[in-house]
Amino acid sequence: MSFDTRRTFLKASSAAAAATCLSTARLSAAPLRLPIGLQLYSVRELLPRDFDNTLRQVRAAGYTEVEAAGYYNKTAAEFKKSMDQAGLRCISTHHPMTLLQPHLDEYIEYGKALGLEYMICPSPSHQGPAAKGPLTLDDWRWTAGELNRIGEKVKAAGMTFGYHNHGPEFGSEGGVVFYDELLRLTDPRLVIFEMDCGWVASAGRNPVDYLSKTPQRFPLLHVKDMVKGANGQFHSTVMGRGVVDYRPILRAATGMKHYFIEQEEFDMDTIEALKLDADYMKKLDV
Repeated sequence: MSFDTRRTFLKASSAAAAATCLSTARLSAAPLRLPIGLQLYSVRELLPRDFDNTLRQVRAAGYTEVEAAGYYNKTAAEFKKSMDQAGLRCISTHHPMTLLQPHLDEYIEYGKALGLEYMICPSPSHQGPAAKGPLTLDDWRWTAGELNRIGEKVKAAGMTFGYHNHGPEFGSEGGVVFYDELLRLTDPRLVIFEMDCGWVASAGRNPVDYLSKTPQRFPLLHVKDMVKGANGQFHSTVMGRGVVDYRPILRAATGMKHYFIEQEEFDMDTIEALKLDADYMKKLDV
C-alpha cells in the first residue's frame, strides 16, 4: 500500500469517527516474550462488515493487543466494549497529521476514554495547505516542529505521541535524509518513533542501524514482511515468506515495549494469513 493510499484511508475512517534485509532462516522454538499485536488496518475490509466478529477472529488467531486505524463510527465506549468482549487491548491508534491538527483535542479525549498508551501520526503534511507533490526538506522540518507541539499536548493528557514511517521518509535533499532530520529535530521527551521495519527495508535501509543507535526512541515496531513483485515494487506478504530477517532487528530493538504485525495485502483468506503471521512470531527464535 502506498503512503498516499494509507493517508486516504485513515482520513476517511477517522473523519467518520469524528535494499532489503537477508532472507529469513529456519525457525527454532524460542519465542519473543511479548504479547502479539496486530495493526487493525490489516482487517480494514472485514471490520465494516462485522466489527465484533472480526475482533473475535483476531483474538482467536493469536493476538491480544491491537493498534487502531480508524474508529468506524463508534463512540469510545462502544469501541472499548467491543475490544473488551473480544479479549483484546487497544494500545495505540493512528491519526494522520491533516486530522490531528484540527481535531487534536477530540482525539485526545477519545484516546483517554479508550485507555490508549500511544497516539501515532502515520503521515506528515505540507507546510502550506495548498502545496502539492513530494515533501521538501523544509516540509519535513516543519513536520518535526508540529510533532513536538502535538507531543506536548498528548503527554500532558497522560499518553505518549509518536511518528510512524512509510517509504518517503528515507528520501533526501542536499544529502540530508528526511527520517534522520525527524529524529534530530524531535524532542525525545515528547515524540517516540514507531518503526515500520518492512518499509525501512524496502527503502533500502537497515532497521538495525537505527535501532542500535538509539533503541529507546523506538518503543513500538511494525513487523511486516515484504516481497518484490514483478513490477519491481515491494508488497506485503505473510511473515517468513519475504526478505526481512527479523532476528537481528528484534535483537537490536532493546527499547521495544509493543510490536504490531501488519499485513496489508493478501493472496489467501485474511484471518488465515494473520494466523500464520502470529504463529511465525510465536516460534521466532530471537
